[in-house]
Amino acid sequence: MNFRKILVPLVGIVLLGVAYRSYGWQGVALVGGAIVMFLLLHFNRAMKVLQRAAERPVGYVDSAVMLNAKLKPGSTLMHVVAMTRALGEPKSQEGSQPELYRWTDNGNSWVDATFVGGKLKEWALTRPDGPAEDTPTGPSTLAR
Repeated sequence: MNFRKILVPLVGIVLLGVAYRSYGWQGVALVGGAIVMFLLLHFNRAMKVLQRAAERPVGYVDSAVMLNAKLKPGSTLMHVVAMTRALGEPKSQEGSQPELYRWTDNGNSWVDATFVGGKLKEWALTRPDGPAEDTPTGPSTLAR
């Protein structure tokens, strides 16, 4: 169970109670204003991330290799969307766990990210097969 969903509102209620006990209704107004400001800041950040993501194609990232280097386990989906500035292309069934998303770059490299409960669990970078190193890419003989 995610205790953060219970703990954060509980801390808010305790702060309101302590403010009322110490300063009366003026304290409740001050703490209530601080809680509303905290909620508005988080809402504003989420809207800004989604606004930036709406301007780009779904599943696109500038560089899959750089995204692979920046990802850390435990990152939230919102944090990854903020990094890529694009929504991931869903590869799993809607509403199922774990959630699988893909971000692809112009070089056809892609990163598949697996989220469990909204947190990044694992990811894998896939790069397209390039030309073999031992095959010549230019003319086989030099013109004299």
